[in-house]
Amino acid sequence: MTTAQAVSVADARNSLAEILNRVAYGKERVVITRHGKQLAAIVPVEDMELARRLRRFVARRDVDRALRELDAGRARSWEQLRQELGL
Repeated sequence: MTTAQAVSVADARNSLAEILNRVAYGKERVVITRHGKQLAAIVPVEDMELARRLRRFVARRDVDRALRELDAGRARSWEQLRQELGL
């Protein structure tokens, strides 16, 4: 994976069409910054889809693990979960 190019908000505003073309067709990744701090990223749609699939995969694994713990009688109680989460 290539590193993302940092672009200031002002520069992004002035060259948005060019940035979008580089991202869409050149598969570049661009991080928008303000005063040197990262604010947002513009990434190819394929990157976004991959991230979405990875989140679903991780969520399914978490659910599967939780169901196995329930079946094995190892599930934590509601009170234990509340304490772990600081609720």
